[in-house]
This record gives sequence, C-alpha cells and structure tokens, in this order.
Amino acid sequence: MSKRTGARLLLAAGVIGLMLVAAAAFVLADRRAEERMLAADTEARSIPTVAVIHPTAELADEDLVLPATLEAFVDSPVYARTSGYVKKWYYDIGAHVAAGDLLAEIDTPEVDQELAQVKANRLQIAANVDLTKSSAERWESLRKTDAVSQQELDEKKSAYAQAQATLAAADANVQRLEQLESFKRVYAQVAGVVTRRNVDVGTLVNAGNGGAAQQLFHISQTDPIRVFVSVPEAAAASMKPGLAAYLDLAEYPGEKFAGHVIRNAGSLDPATRTLPTEVDVPNRANRLLPGGYAQVHLKVAGIGPRLQVPINALLFRAEGLRAAVVGPNHRVHLQSIVIGRDFGTSLEVVQGLSKDDWIIVNPADSLDEGQEVKIAPATPGGK
Repeated sequence: MSKRTGARLLLAAGVIGLMLVAAAAFVLADRRAEERMLAADTEARSIPTVAVIHPTAELADEDLVLPATLEAFVDSPVYARTSGYVKKWYYDIGAHVAAGDLLAEIDTPEVDQELAQVKANRLQIAANVDLTKSSAERWESLRKTDAVSQQELDEKKSAYAQAQATLAAADANVQRLEQLESFKRVYAQVAGVVTRRNVDVGTLVNAGNGGAAQQLFHISQTDPIRVFVSVPEAAAASMKPGLAAYLDLAEYPGEKFAGHVIRNAGSLDPATRTLPTEVDVPNRANRLLPGGYAQVHLKVAGIGPRLQVPINALLFRAEGLRAAVVGPNHRVHLQSIVIGRDFGTSLEVVQGLSKDDWIIVNPADSLDEGQEVKIAPATPGGK
C-alpha cells in the first residue's frame, strides 16, 4: 500500500474520530439540558399551588340572633284564702277573664259556724258594756253625794273601760272571720287567660300557698308577651331600652313579630358572662303562646372592625390559631389571630387580619413560615 493511501486512511480515521467525539459531546450536552429541565420542573412542581381569598368585612349593624323562651307578661297563680270544699267553679282553661271575675265558690261550714259563734259572743260582750256603763254613770252620781267612795267609782269606770276593750277585740275577731267568709268567693286578681284549673266540685282546699299542688287556677296575661334573652358580653353595650328587636318562630315561617328591648339586668351573669335582657312584643291577637321557643333578632352596632373567615382557612397549631397569609413575594406568613364568635361555617376574627389580606383556603398542615407558594388563578364567579 502506498504512502498516499495510508495517509488517506489515517485522515478518514481522524475525521471519523472527531465525528464520534462531537456526537458524544452533543449527547452529553443534550442529556445535561434534559437534567436541568427536569430539575427545574421538579423544583417548580415542589412549590404548592394554593387558593386564596380575602376576609369578609362584617356590617356595621349586625343582626344578633339568640334563642329564647316566651313568657307571660304576668303569671298569677290563684290560691284559696280559706279552707273548705269547692262548691262551684265558673271558668275552665282557655277562658278569658277580667280582673274581679268570680272564678269559684268554696263551702266553708267551719268558718260559718265560728263566725256565728263570735257574733253571739260579741252580743254578750256588748250587753256587758251597756251594764258596766250604766253602773259607772250611777256610781258617779252617787259620788257627788258622798254615798260611795272614790275607790268604788274608779273600779266601776275601770270595769267599763275593760268591757269596751273586750268589745273592740270581739269586733276585730268578727271582722277577721267575716274577711275569711268573703274568701269563700275566689276572684281573678288580673285580666288574662286561664291556663290551668286544678280543682273540681268537692275538692278539699286549704288556705294559703301550698305550692303548685294547692293552686286553684293559674292566670296568664299574654299581651304583651315577655321574652328574656342572655346577650353575650361583646354586645351588652348595645342593649339599651328601645332597641328594635323581632321574633322569628318556626310555626309562623316568614313572619316577624316586632318588639323592643325594655330593660336589662345592669350586671353580667358571672357564670355565663351574659347580660339578662327583657324584650316585650305586642300580642293582641294572642298568637304568641307562653312557653314557646323563638329566636330573637337584635340590631346591634358593630364594635370596631370585625372580619369573618371560613373555618377551613385556619391552621390549628400548638402555638395557637394561625391564618396562612400570602405576601406580595408569594411567601407564606403564619399570622396569629384572635377569634370572636363562631358562626358554624365561619369564624369572627377580631384581631390579626385586615380585609386586604390574602389568606389560603384549606392550607396544608405542612406549610411553614416563609414557604413559597403559587396562587391558583381565580375561577369565574370566584373571589
């Protein structure tokens, strides 16, 4: 083989070697580019994408809704003032009565007999008073002629005075029994509705308040209806007389029974930190029944800026309640917050957030302070 042929072969081998080296370098560069792209993609994928919302500002005047039980404006239990048997009753449950209406009559034979006895005794005492009076007058005439001594006259006058005192005591006893006799007729002390009748003809009743078992009748005055509510301490300052309120009852869907705050206790209950407050509602048609359940709506003024956030936007950490706030650099800040009322699906935030903050919805428990996040694009109709 000639030198020229050998040179050509050597040149061809060099070119092929260079081509192989170039191909290997290209492959290595391509592989490194792919590795860099994969690393960048992996890093990008490691940054979590989050959905964010703004806290919702509460209205300046809010509707405070509290549970309550309806109560009669006046509850008047009726008891017997004398002992005996029920002779007759005139009103049953549901009847409307006026003050002074006769409810029942009681047969009191013992009181009748005792009254007859003390009246007879009074007649005897009155006769004795007349006798002692005439004796005192006669002795006084005799004393003028020195027929009797001054001591005897004083004794007659003293006997007359004692007889008068005894007559006064007898009169008082007669009046007492006549008063008991008048209690044979049981009258309504207030106007209202008879809500309970515990007696029937022949029932033995005793004088005095012996508890619910001894009640003859129970009368309730239901116009207006009275409602007591326990207002949270945060709204206590708004509970002024005249504050508008209304009742919402399940049996009257869509209806509002308007009323007003009449008074409050002026002191918080230390056990519940609430203010007992009374709301009166007109009830001329007697549609509201004592003992019923209602929700009381009170228009109270908001105290300071208050925000609401959904409960799924909060993190419960060992150091306390936190909200994950996304800053302008897309870094997470775990903001400490103070909550107020619990509305079920949302919470009131009284400190720690502003209405312009972006807070993460459904934050992962693994979120850390300063972690970078990506914000998901807003969906149509979303916040």
